[in-house]
Amino acid sequence: MAQKATIYKIELSVSDMDRHYYDTHRLTVAKHPSETDERLMVRVLAFALNAQEGLEMTKGLSTDDEPDVWRKSLSGELELWIALGLPSEKIVRQSCGKAKNVVIYSYGGRTAEMWWDKLKNSTSRFDNLRVVNLPETATSDLAKLASRSMKLQVNIQDGDVMASVDDGIVYITPIELKGAASQ
Repeated sequence: MAQKATIYKIELSVSDMDRHYYDTHRLTVAKHPSETDERLMVRVLAFALNAQEGLEMTKGLSTDDEPDVWRKSLSGELELWIALGLPSEKIVRQSCGKAKNVVIYSYGGRTAEMWWDKLKNSTSRFDNLRVVNLPETATSDLAKLASRSMKLQVNIQDGDVMASVDDGIVYITPIELKGAASQ
């Protein structure tokens, strides 16, 4: 029998001083049976870093042709495609062709560094691609904050992130590997 997704209820409060965005989002997130707490929390963090009206979680791991988070225009065009992990060059190319802006949040320490070394030259032609690496210690600490019902506060200032749940606090300094020219 196939395992079912685990449902997480998240009250996400975002205070982004860099973009002057302040709002609370009530998210119901389905954690795929093969998804780790680390990946789930990176997904929620990616949502917080790009929070705006119309941003939505997708089916994620259960579909190959959707990102983890996206934003569509009122006419259905893909404005923002957010992917996690270490996608192949083919997936990156297809994503950049489908959406106005693409952001990839890589994580995984040395593995992510090797992935980027292999991929960076072939992505230089994509002006709509932004790649951000999340430090391994930060994402593993973030995973420890995960619970099925949580109030997550994310504060962003000068590119640095502070995420907290109850008494647990994680500081994250995302490293921009490639900036998008069109954003």
